Amino acid sequence: MTSSGTTDRMTRLLALVPYLSARVEGVAVAEAARDFGVTERQLRSDLELLWMCGLPGYGPGDLIDVAFEGDRVRVTFSAGMVRPLRLTTDEAVALVVALRTLLELPGLAERDAVSRALAKVSAAAGEAADRVTPVAVSVDAREETLAEVRTALEDGRALHLHYYVPTRDERTERTVDPMRLLLVDGRWYLEAWCRRAEGVRLFRLDRVDDVVALDEPAAPPPQATGRNVDNGVYQPGPDAPQVRLRLARSARWVADYYPVEDVAPVDEPPGGLAVTVRTADLAWARRLVATLGGNAVVEEPAEIGAQVAAEARAALARYGIAPGTDG
Repeated sequence: MTSSGTTDRMTRLLALVPYLSARVEGVAVAEAARDFGVTERQLRSDLELLWMCGLPGYGPGDLIDVAFEGDRVRVTFSAGMVRPLRLTTDEAVALVVALRTLLELPGLAERDAVSRALAKVSAAAGEAADRVTPVAVSVDAREETLAEVRTALEDGRALHLHYYVPTRDERTERTVDPMRLLLVDGRWYLEAWCRRAEGVRLFRLDRVDDVVALDEPAAPPPQATGRNVDNGVYQPGPDAPQVRLRLARSARWVADYYPVEDVAPVDEPPGGLAVTVRTADLAWARRLVATLGGNAVVEEPAEIGAQVAAEARAALARYGIAPGTDG
């Protein structure tokens, strides 16, 4: 675990005990994990560590004790850790900035709850909070699209979308059963069961050309489960095909922009990289290589390199240019 990860976990552990102590009847593990921004597995690991923490003596009656009851957890002995952590002025100001910025986002749910939290933290920050202004945040989704999707979620209604798929340069129509809204890296996504694909899909709202709430209930099937986006939106499965590329120096940005595996420097071309991209859409990989021109060579699978070469020859032929000439 990195030092920053250790620090984050220590902060979380110190906050967990008063958080749980304030909920006498216990709290669902899933709810606590959401509140702390971690997975349920990580939260359970934190709780297991708390069992080994407590007062000097570290024997029965000294250590923090938690109890699991089904999917709920509660603290049965806090070892005196019941006072919530106090915010420093800098911490309070940072929270004020974040909360005021959050209130600027279109279509924000639980606006009243955010406003109440802002009032409390502003009081803790004192005069310093009066000098705080919200940070400008660019959100790609059109406000009316976001509002329509949020209303459908609240009412439990299905949606009909006109959606642009950039990997196929295609505009599609589909009916979906909304599950939740996500804001990842400044972009809004609708997670929904797509009836056309018969699977859970993430739809970027800035790629939705039109959306209409239908007069029928949303009904995601039992197998529809949410995706963990802690490591980003694009997460190809372990069975997705691998595409191995050799990149020129000018194309090294690919390794920073896309999730790649097995990155290694190469001598030829000078300053280049050998990378592996895992993708379920080989057509997307073919278009990526084509847009990079001679700055990317496909090492495997060989058929992608052959397809790119054939498409390049066809394009040259349309302009009456013979391959290998200066045009």
